This record gives sequence, C-alpha cells and structure tokens, in this order.
Amino acid sequence: MSEPTSATDIAAGYAFAGPALDLGALLWDGKCLPEAPVRIPLPMLNRHGLVAGATGTGKTKTLQLIAEQLSAQGVPVFLADVKGDLSGVSAPGVVNDRVRGRAAEVGQKWTATGFPAEFYALGGLGHGIPLRATITSFGPVLLAKVLQLNRTQEQSLGLIFHYADQKGLELLDLKDLRSVVAFLTSDEGKAELKGIGGLSTATAGVILRSLTAFEAQGMASFFGEPEFDTAEFLRTASDGRGVVSVLELPAVQEKPQLFSTFLMWLLADLFHDLPEIGDADRPRLVFFFDEAHLLFNDASKAFLDSITQTVRLIRSKGVGVFFVTQTPKDVPGDVLAQLGNRVQHALRAFTPDDQKALKATVKTFPNSSYDLEELLTGLGTGEAVVTVLSERGAPTPVAATRLRAPESLMGPVDGPALDRSVRQSPLYERYAQAVDRESAFEKLAARPAGQPEPPRGTQNTRGTGETKRAKEARESEEARESEEAGEAREVRGAKESRSREPEEDRSVVEQVVGSGMFKSLARSVGTQIGREITRSLFGTARRRR
Repeated sequence: MSEPTSATDIAAGYAFAGPALDLGALLWDGKCLPEAPVRIPLPMLNRHGLVAGATGTGKTKTLQLIAEQLSAQGVPVFLADVKGDLSGVSAPGVVNDRVRGRAAEVGQKWTATGFPAEFYALGGLGHGIPLRATITSFGPVLLAKVLQLNRTQEQSLGLIFHYADQKGLELLDLKDLRSVVAFLTSDEGKAELKGIGGLSTATAGVILRSLTAFEAQGMASFFGEPEFDTAEFLRTASDGRGVVSVLELPAVQEKPQLFSTFLMWLLADLFHDLPEIGDADRPRLVFFFDEAHLLFNDASKAFLDSITQTVRLIRSKGVGVFFVTQTPKDVPGDVLAQLGNRVQHALRAFTPDDQKALKATVKTFPNSSYDLEELLTGLGTGEAVVTVLSERGAPTPVAATRLRAPESLMGPVDGPALDRSVRQSPLYERYAQAVDRESAFEKLAARPAGQPEPPRGTQNTRGTGETKRAKEARESEEARESEEAGEAREVRGAKESRSREPEEDRSVVEQVVGSGMFKSLARSVGTQIGREITRSLFGTARRRR
C-alpha cells in the first residue's frame, strides 16, 4: 500500500460503503477535520483488535464508545469493568460544555442515550448477578494458573481431573476437588491411579494447601452451581439493540490472576459451545478483555499456545476479541499478529524502557506520513492513532483521530440504582441463589459398605460436631505434613539417583505426565470422556446441554 500523502488520501481509506462504527474525526496538521470521519467496518469487528495507551489517556471511554455503537447495531458486547466506571453505559449521558465542544469538533450529533445492560459479579462479590463456574468446567489448565501451580503440579492436576471425569465424580466446587485429591493419596485410593503412575504425596500436598489458602481468602464462591451459561452474553433487547454485559471486577482487583483467568474461561467456553458461522455481516459478540497483560503474566508456553489458538479460531464463530492494555508489548507477538484493528492512545516516554516500548510500537504500524514517535507522545486525552481492516480486509491508512464522546453516562451508576437494575433482570432468579447438589464430596463420603472408606478430610460435616473452620484447619495441617514428608523423600531420592541413567532419574509419575499420551489426555481436544464430558483447548469442559 502506498503511503498516504494528504488528509484526502487518509479519509478515502475510511470511506466504507457498508455499516460501520464511527470512532471520530481525522487530525491533520494540528486541525480536526469533521468532514473526514474515521470508522471501523462492522463485519471486520470479528477480526479482533487492540486498544492500548498509558493510564489516563481515555481507553475506558473508547471501550464505552465502541460498545454503544455495537449495541445500537444489534451486536451484543461483553465488558470487563476493572475500575467500576462502566456501569454508566446503561444510563443516558449528561451534557456539558466539554461534551458539546467535542461533539462540534468531530461533527457528532450527540444525544444522551442509555443502552440495555446486564451486570454481573464474580461469585456475587459486588452488585451484579453472581457468575460462577464449576471446577469441572473450569478445567485443570486454568485452575492451575489461578492456584499458581508449576508445570509438574499442573500435569498432576490434569491427571486428577481425568480420573474424576472417568469415574463420574462431579467436581462442582472446591470441596469436591479437595476430597478427590485426598482420596487418591489415601491407602484406599492409591490403587486407583496405579496403572498410570499414581499421584505424588508431595504434589498432592501442594495442591491441597493451595486450595485451602484459596478458599481461606474468600474465593470459594466463584466455583459452584448454578453455573453461568455464556450464551446469556449473546442476547439482544426487545428493541433489537445488543445487550451490553458488564462484569464488575473492583472487588477482586487484588486477585488479577483470578479474574483474568476467569475471563479466559468465559471466552474458552464460548469457543467450546458456539457453532462455526464463517464470515458474517456482523459479529455475534464482541468481547473486550481489559487489563490483558494480567492474562499473559507468568503464563506457561502451553497456556499461551492455547490463547493463540482460541483467538485464531474463534473469529469463525462470530466472536471478536479486543485486548485492552497499556502497550502492545504486553501482548505476545503470536497473539498480536491476530489483531486486525488498532486504537492506540498516547504513550509515555519518561524512561529507557518507555523509549524502547515506543519504538517497538511504532514499528507495528503500517507506513505513515506521520512522525509516529512524536505523535504518540503528544496525543491528548480522547485522541488516538487508528488503523483498522477495510471491507476488503486490507489495513487502512494510519489516522490520528479525535474520538467521539460516549452518549451514555461517563461514570458509574449509583449503587441503589444498580441494585434495582440487577434485581429486575430476568436472569437474577436463575443465578442468584447458590445450589449445592450431590457431587464428588458426597459420593466419596457415602461409599457403600464393603468398599474402601472415604479418606480423612472428606467426611461430610453436616450433622456432625466438626465445624467447617475446624475441618479446614485439620485438612490444611494434613496437607502441610504430607507436603513436608514428600519433599524430604524427594530430596533423598534425588541424592541417591544422581548416578542413574536419565530415564531412571525421572519418577514414574513424571514419565507418565510428561508423555505425549498424557498430554493428549490432559488437553482432550474434542475428545469425549467419562459421562459426556468433553474438554477443549484449555481443558475446559461443558456437559451436553
């Protein structure tokens, strides 16, 4: 593509014939040109995108602006509300001199408008409808990231899930998983995994202690039933506008690995369930992944490979994914290469690392007549450098853009109004009350006479004198003792085996979990196992609806 040499050349690159979203007006030679709109073709929204920029440059308002226009054109939207200020999308905006001035500059006919919205909160921690997942559906790969397990522990967790899948032991909440782990390391349960190497006591101890610590932090409410059906995100309102689903996250801001991984579960679940539709005239859903860098921090290669594969393939299912972060370098290159639309807000260049990030960002843009290094450090709030995919799928010219003002409220809705909205939702009764039905915990606690007794730490405490807190303390102590004993054995074993051949130096469990056969089982891509449980790229699962 030849380098555009004038505002007319750039404007011509955004003159789309079909439906499109209006981002704003072109900035050229220090002036805003309202007659030169910068737009994104609606069919190209499922080619994914990136919204980047330093703190305070207007990324959140850009999300709100795009979400409004998608909703208006009948496309549902998912927003992760990390800071708690996106609930205003449901209420009409407030006009003031600043809004009037921005609208006049960009040629916008601004009208205060609220959009249909649903509000959710992880595990009910917040105002929204409780959003939960079962342990079985969440899967071993994502759960290992939440629990910060290492590679060997993650593989062992996959073995535990595989056993539970085969035996019909439903892992609905944390106590189910904890009871299965304890059983498999008990005298009665060790034989269950004997054929594929068993489960290291030390590794089981680490997993049990991580689960106990996780629950002690109040995180147990995220897992259980009723499990959220991600098809709820695909709804439209009675007037044909797309519903904006807002996931409230301020209550879990200090648990970034948890909420970022939970967002990935939502996306993986959509990928798992939705049918292929190919190229459509509009997306089925656009999913905004805020604070995206948290997803990639400390991620294993297998985890990153799964993200890349999901982003690559979910486009054909009609879902567009926008990653929102501070700099493009926060997103791995293989994922960044899948993103066709870019809205880059201002970058800072105060440190050598900032300068390096700035130069790297400039290199990712198509050729431009702008001095992008200078431009990106001089953009004001609500201004951005834009390049998108045209209707033909080719990159548009780089365009410095003054963005439109959102028409909904640019700030949070007050608490009482938000609570009323949540309780009036038709989804509230479906998901508000947690359900604890029979699952692995109860099945192991009620094994028939003549079969091995359930392991210590898995007895159902209902109707007994043992309190939940006492039970958790005892289990935690047992896990610690198991871990310490196991670690001591492993250290002794390592010293004794240094002179052995490399293959003998690995334990049976490590050989099994490192084998191609086990990795295939752990990932179980498209494979049906157990009671109609299938697992996708992340090991996530969904029983057949």
